[in-house]
Amino acid sequence: MSLYFAAGSPTTEISPEELRTHLYSALDAIGERNRVLAVPPDITRFYSQAGKITELAWQYYGDKLVDILPALGTHKAMTDDEIATMYGATPRSLFRVHDWRNDVVTLGEVPSEFLYEVSEGKVDYTWPAQVNRLLVGDPKTGGGHDLILSVGQVVPHEVVGMANYNKNIFVGTGGSVGIHRSHFLGAVYGMERMMGRADTPVRRVLNYASDHFAKNLPIVYVQTVIGKNDAGKLVMRGLYIGDDVECFELAAALSVKVNFQMLDREIKKAVVFLDPHEFRSTWLGNKSVYRTRMALADGAELIVLAPGVHEFGEDAAIDKLIRKYGYCGTPRTLEAVKEDPALAGNLSAAAHLIHGSSEGRFTIRYCPGHLTRQEIESVHYQYGDLAQMTAKYNPEALRDGWNMVDGEEIFYISNPGLGLWAYKGRFQ
Repeated sequence: MSLYFAAGSPTTEISPEELRTHLYSALDAIGERNRVLAVPPDITRFYSQAGKITELAWQYYGDKLVDILPALGTHKAMTDDEIATMYGATPRSLFRVHDWRNDVVTLGEVPSEFLYEVSEGKVDYTWPAQVNRLLVGDPKTGGGHDLILSVGQVVPHEVVGMANYNKNIFVGTGGSVGIHRSHFLGAVYGMERMMGRADTPVRRVLNYASDHFAKNLPIVYVQTVIGKNDAGKLVMRGLYIGDDVECFELAAALSVKVNFQMLDREIKKAVVFLDPHEFRSTWLGNKSVYRTRMALADGAELIVLAPGVHEFGEDAAIDKLIRKYGYCGTPRTLEAVKEDPALAGNLSAAAHLIHGSSEGRFTIRYCPGHLTRQEIESVHYQYGDLAQMTAKYNPEALRDGWNMVDGEEIFYISNPGLGLWAYKGRFQ
């Protein structure tokens, strides 16, 4: 087990030149490779700098980097424009599309007894460790790689506690059963018990899979930590490269310091902006709900400015289920799982319905660019007119944090995907 590079602090700013130097020194230390597969995130993690790292890896390896498999999970395939925007000059011909419903193999199963234990008795099913066929060298799809470079950002996450590391592999290139069951495990255990923590039930399941079923995969993780400097510019605060859990734990410890904002008082009104290039659905955009809920007061209002949102689910089957049930809260969702085989067969959708509900504690007002009032209200959200709300709460004029608007104090967040906010009296 090796840690090839580790550097970072809450005040570190790794420049593009330093990033290249550090990455290449780590790749030198790994040694010569002849068939390299890169597994970066997709456009929904644009600010991770994983796109730039992937481009640098291509420049380093040349024609020895033979495949790039964006870790789509349940997301839609990237367009050519998105690929060019995120990965620069990296050749389009290298990119493969992950099909989470069909294009996977199962490496092994985490036993039900283990899930029962880590979930404190809330679930007792097995969990299949599924990955895209390309990772294991299926003759039909190519493969046979001697290096799998898993690239991504460590940041607080609603399903697993802290994003990335082996989640990028087992969920980002995973299959439907594994994704459904891991999401549901996180939801029933309790999102607010996990966000911002590196050691969670879902992470323990993923680590079990890594330790028992994936030792033969030549995976090296490149983990970034991204934060804003005093000028409001996104900068790389940390870079960790290694082939085991150590690089993730170091990055997670730094991310808590960089991305976790602990507030002295609760928020009564929050305004969250969803960049239209990154957030196209409530499946993605509900990070506005997940990442703020521990900071919101009872009776608070969350206003979501969502100019790019035009659907609920990234997947057609999940979109249909969201439209059918809406964000109706945990008790009703769990009842529906028992009653509806379609929802029981798509447990990640059920988890998402739980995650996206305020459980009646605060108001969620969505201001979408492309969904109607009827659609928004049908999923149990309140509707806001995007033009009117944007005129009042102008993202160009607001700064991250506390602002006064027409004599009213609001808390503004320009990108919910970059952090986690909590009132210190609520976070235990």
